[in-house]
Amino acid sequence: MLLHTYEWGDADAPALLCLHGVTGHGERFRRLAEQRWSKRFRVIAPDLRGHGRSEWEPPWTFETHVADIVETLDALGVEQADVAGHSFGGRLVLELAAAHPERLRRAVLLDPAIQILPHVALAVADLEHGEKVYASAAEYADDRGDGPMTPRELVLEDAGLHCDVRSDGMLVRRTCQSAAVSIYCELASAPPPPDTLTVPTLLIYAPAYGLVWDEQVEAYADRAQVMQVPGMHMVIWDAEEAVGEAVEGFLT
Repeated sequence: MLLHTYEWGDADAPALLCLHGVTGHGERFRRLAEQRWSKRFRVIAPDLRGHGRSEWEPPWTFETHVADIVETLDALGVEQADVAGHSFGGRLVLELAAAHPERLRRAVLLDPAIQILPHVALAVADLEHGEKVYASAAEYADDRGDGPMTPRELVLEDAGLHCDVRSDGMLVRRTCQSAAVSIYCELASAPPPPDTLTVPTLLIYAPAYGLVWDEQVEAYADRAQVMQVPGMHMVIWDAEEAVGEAVEGFLT
């Protein structure tokens, strides 16, 4: 499937592919791209299958998502890219590195969902049954705000980017709930072995959130530069400046 993509920067610059998390969308990377990364890179951020303005039909397996990414890169004329992935997008970076190592130049893992425990996968999947509807952007922000370090203005902005307005004035998130449920279940499966990640890698994670386990950090310690940031899971919001600067420094 050709994915809907957002782009910033010079089309002739080195490509930086940015992959969002479950229930997210490509424009989550807009601020970092506009303020920092597009000065040096052609930033490409797709809406993954089942999300945003890309098509929603199944299957929603890792294999299918990786095939979508490769097909989209081919259509854009990108043979090799630096690839940054947040959450589920981070797991897709690992899957892409295992299946198509020649397509990656370097990798950035942003609080990646390397693997989640089965009971956690079940709990978050259960929360995604049914359409997500909000009375206002403020209600969306109340639901999506991770913690006290999450700038509320960014979450309010995200409501405008990520929600459609129904005829009754309610906001509905532009996400296929069946896809979200399926992806959370997939994330309980074992990831590719660490030795399949053969490119220079930067791992940024938020210890306070706990998505990335100590054992996972240890498994990638000899393959990645590791950086901790304060805040919760949305590291591109909670630690935007630190993340933006670290990724820019690593890639340049």
